Amino acid sequence: MEQNRPWYKHYADFTPQEINPDNYQSLIALFDESFKKFGDKIAYENMGGKLTYNEVNKQSENFASYLQNVCGMQKGDRIAIQMPNCLQYPIAMIGAIRAGMVVVNTNPLYTEREMLHQFTDAEIKTIVIVANFADKLQNIKDKVPTLKNIITTELGDLLAFPKNLIVNAVVKHVKKMVPSYDLPTAVKFKKVLKEGANFSYRKPTLTGKDNAFLQYTGGTTGVAKGAILTHRNIVANLEQSNAWLQGVLNEGEEIVITALPLYHIFALTVNCMTMMKIGARNVLITNPRDMNGFIKEISAYKFSIVTGVNTLFNGMLNHKKFPDLDFSALKVTIGGGMAVQQAVAKRWEEVTGCTLAEGYGLTETSPVVCVHRLDSPKIGTIGLPYPSTDVKIMDESGVEVAIGEVGELCVKGPQVMKGYWKREKETEETFFDNGWLRTGDIATMDHHGYFKIVDRKKDMILVSGFNVYPNEVEDVLVMHDGVLECAVIGVPDDKSTEAVKCFVVKKDQHLTAEALKDFCKQNLAGYKVPRHYEFRTELPKTNVGKILRRTLKEEELERTKKALH
Repeated sequence: MEQNRPWYKHYADFTPQEINPDNYQSLIALFDESFKKFGDKIAYENMGGKLTYNEVNKQSENFASYLQNVCGMQKGDRIAIQMPNCLQYPIAMIGAIRAGMVVVNTNPLYTEREMLHQFTDAEIKTIVIVANFADKLQNIKDKVPTLKNIITTELGDLLAFPKNLIVNAVVKHVKKMVPSYDLPTAVKFKKVLKEGANFSYRKPTLTGKDNAFLQYTGGTTGVAKGAILTHRNIVANLEQSNAWLQGVLNEGEEIVITALPLYHIFALTVNCMTMMKIGARNVLITNPRDMNGFIKEISAYKFSIVTGVNTLFNGMLNHKKFPDLDFSALKVTIGGGMAVQQAVAKRWEEVTGCTLAEGYGLTETSPVVCVHRLDSPKIGTIGLPYPSTDVKIMDESGVEVAIGEVGELCVKGPQVMKGYWKREKETEETFFDNGWLRTGDIATMDHHGYFKIVDRKKDMILVSGFNVYPNEVEDVLVMHDGVLECAVIGVPDDKSTEAVKCFVVKKDQHLTAEALKDFCKQNLAGYKVPRHYEFRTELPKTNVGKILRRTLKEEELERTKKALH
């Protein structure tokens, strides 16, 4: 077996080759264990508010009880959660899972169009939404036929008095971050917890095969699809992460900084649940883009774990007060979501004394596939495959290529999704006949079992760790009456790795870049909106009329080279 998995020889001494993905019957069993073991320890903190494991246990049970008894939700029904990092998120997510629901994580940055697609596709029955985004829900709720229950919350709701009132007042009246909305049937989160306590919670019978999350992703195409992640998928990835970290971290003693949003699969699995399993104290950062506030908030802690994306680490390193933080307890820094730049990793270690290890994964794999050894990251690679994970480099026909040769990175393991929600064709196309998941990433493997990404999915654009799919942006652009045709590519950007650039052939000669940008802002999340606009009289095409993005990319590359000379 080691011949097929050369990476085993390079595992840390404490890392097992295999994990048991059936160690817990479901996530509920894992949650129950953590509540019992770490009861009085702090589980989550946010803006000065704290929740112990006992409080998370009680409040999530009340939330689950409300879903079952008041909302009338049945096992397997879908519930959307749309909020940034705040204390309400773990209560809602854990409560929904404990009620037997399937959680549909929704990016708060989504526009009405994106929300409508996800909610109708997932056939959600209930949504929990922060008031900041409720105006968008107001405009689309009647177009989602399955939606029966709306639960709203304000960012400071679970903070102690009087801070809860102060935070909510500042967010609403000073920062003007809550547009007015009218949702007459909506119930407030705090009322939900209070009412749920009046009923009996019924623990559902779940197995590893039951669905836990519908995690939406573009995959390798533009239309957002729900990756079906089962309880077994998530448990497997938690067990794999725990196996990787067990020789480094101590149960009940760690403090983790969670600046990545919990609705993102990386933070959901690694930060929210893996850290819950080891009884860590999780510091939730609501707005890491406010770097002054972020640095000030974490300065109060002797934190031991930080996770993030390259842009976050870079932003932290470039803040004048960052070197003043206390790094004496820092044991683990993990970068994911996008490639960690070597210069950033080097500088991070110089400033903090902690190596910056890189992980690789995707929504479809719950998410982690490979990661660096924490004690000796091999920079320039994505590290070694997790325990119980098979990774191969294959050619287009599904045949494994020789060591060192380039091909598509393919994965098999207990963390690999069941498939895409209601999309059999796309699911079939994503797997080879023998069950290998095709990642769409072009990679190589060396003799030691270290993998290196050579190129990403052909056309995907990576903006600050978020995937942007040209098809989706192009679909929005051509909705504008003034656009005849268009093409979208990614161009290098110092701050966000890549920026979105669109090439447009006008139908209306009076069309301006400003007008097009405003139109995109109404229909796309901010990170998807093109930053660069170029108008052309025609676009390069194949002889059958297909627009050649590749040619546009090559032209951009040439332009960049000339500018440098």
